[in-house]
Amino acid sequence: MMMKTCSPLYQKITRNTAKADCMAIYEREKKKLKTQLKNVNKISLTTDLWRSGQEIEYMVVTGHFIDSNWNLQKRVLSFVDVPPPRGGVDIADALFKCMTEWSIESKVFSVSVDNASYNDVAINVLKDTFSRRKHLLLGGKLFHVRCTAHILNLLVQAGLSAIGDVIENVRASVKFLKNSESRLLKFSEIIQQLKLSSRKLILDCPTRWNSTYEMLTLALQFKDAFPLFQKREPHYKHLPSVEDWNRVELVCEVLEVFSVSTKMISGSEYPTSNLFLSEIYRVKEVLEKKTNDQNIFMKEMIMKMKAKFDKYWGECNLLMAFGAILDPRCKMRFIEFCFPLIYPKDEVTTNIASIRGSLYELYNEYATLLASNVDEHNEEVVSQSTGTSSGSLVSSRSLLKKNSAWSQFDQFVQRVETVQPEKSDLDVYLEEGVFRCADDPYNYFDALNWWKANSLKYRVLSLMACDILAIPITTVASESTFSAGGRVIDTYRASLSTDTVQALVCGGDWVRHKFGIKKKPRKRDNTLFEEEVVITIP
Repeated sequence: MMMKTCSPLYQKITRNTAKADCMAIYEREKKKLKTQLKNVNKISLTTDLWRSGQEIEYMVVTGHFIDSNWNLQKRVLSFVDVPPPRGGVDIADALFKCMTEWSIESKVFSVSVDNASYNDVAINVLKDTFSRRKHLLLGGKLFHVRCTAHILNLLVQAGLSAIGDVIENVRASVKFLKNSESRLLKFSEIIQQLKLSSRKLILDCPTRWNSTYEMLTLALQFKDAFPLFQKREPHYKHLPSVEDWNRVELVCEVLEVFSVSTKMISGSEYPTSNLFLSEIYRVKEVLEKKTNDQNIFMKEMIMKMKAKFDKYWGECNLLMAFGAILDPRCKMRFIEFCFPLIYPKDEVTTNIASIRGSLYELYNEYATLLASNVDEHNEEVVSQSTGTSSGSLVSSRSLLKKNSAWSQFDQFVQRVETVQPEKSDLDVYLEEGVFRCADDPYNYFDALNWWKANSLKYRVLSLMACDILAIPITTVASESTFSAGGRVIDTYRASLSTDTVQALVCGGDWVRHKFGIKKKPRKRDNTLFEEEVVITIP
């Protein structure tokens, strides 16, 4: 009645009409995306699993590629339920079904997954399938990408497990404050007296190391307030000692590096793969510096972190190395700079030689593919020319015969351009000096724009850079889709069919990209992590 009053043209619609409209948009946008993917050379995928509140397990598949304007794109391709049992073979089948549905099975470059054992099985099954069809470049060495964010999480969790007693007093102090409004009031008065700028404490979620780091860094700002609070609160028994605070500071120095790296590689507007090796180098550098720390507890923490680092990054990582080399600011210089720190001395030379050899091997495969594509294009042109009128074709041929200069020039071009150049694109690129930005640069440099500007100069290498730089090294893009899934499958929509859920999640993602709408994360009132104590100064 209200809508009819506001607009006489308003027509009430049923839920069936609403569903039909949504499905129509989904099908229309799906056709458009399929057409766009036909012009994509290679596409990289990320995937992850998520269980809804209705205990249905969904698998999301996100595609990452560079469009014709050299813009990095990502699209949700599939959001389907994976019925139990969910083993590695079942996940592989679901992934392959998604690829065939989008007709991209011959274009998949890599698949990024987390470190679950069933994902290893799934990737091995897919790798074996694609290898038989000869669809994988470099023998599939770049096909399986392990999520860097998950590996960093494993490193930190291993380190924190060795210093639980250092964290416990801080956590217990924050929890003690949280459990009583009167205690918070007393603490607020102390903060006001000390004129501290910070106004909140956070109680961490123990399974999320970044929330633990946030809790410790904020608690450090209040370390002078806790002793005064103890004098006013006789039941407070968890006061951290001066030594405890010193330990917390040392721990936060290490965790800060991991926090910066995680934020960089896990942002929704995630970077291209040329930036990852520098972050891994920074992590290893800090671990090496702290190895000889005089504090026993720090040594225990660092040794556990180093053990995890060597487990996952002990072998030479081709993807991160290729990404760095295809950054014109780095090239092979950055490999020569960081490998001596990341790997043992006796492995550095071997790893650098392996990287260079694999790089040239991949380049040669791209050169072969480009040549075959040119030949196919020429065949199409010839076949199309046969459909023209015979008179015009005969006249052009007779003109070529009569004009001896053009005939001789044509023979000259065929003879000269069939000779392979002495230096390839890759040779020229690596021999040139690194690109130096005028105004710093390193935080804002766009490698894709550079390759776009130099695509004519490096015809083969630019195609290779286009595909390599688009490979995501984390599954964050897929995980972020689950927030949309949570909004779609809320308590009021528990009966939605899985097909409808896929249409709403995928269609919503495509429409947002179409109109340039960025999805904002949901904000809870004054909540940063799972639990948060907000101390407001009157």
